[in-house]
Amino acid sequence: MPKRMGFKELLQQDVKNVFLNPAEFGETHTVNDKEMVIVIDDHELLERQIQGQYADGIYMKRKLAYVPAADFGPLPAKGSLFMIDEEGYIVVEAIAEGDIYAVTIEANESR
Repeated sequence: MPKRMGFKELLQQDVKNVFLNPAEFGETHTVNDKEMVIVIDDHELLERQIQGQYADGIYMKRKLAYVPAADFGPLPAKGSLFMIDEEGYIVVEAIAEGDIYAVTIEANESR
């Protein structure tokens, strides 16, 4: 008789097969010199009420990236450099949500 999967195992399976699946939500990016499938969610960022700060033609571009913990490595520290496709960001907040890290990042942009 096959072993029955528990909730945590099913959730891990859904993370890879649904949420991080390129045919569903995921996109392949180079993150800190590693190619991996991630999700960049600007809608959730708005829901969390994190908005760019504007001053003298410069504003903060913010993104919320979901990255697989197994591929990324240790949870990134606040203030650390976070690279997506050779574009540099600073980590504002990083939260471990099971097998995925929710990482809020920002970069200065000018108009």
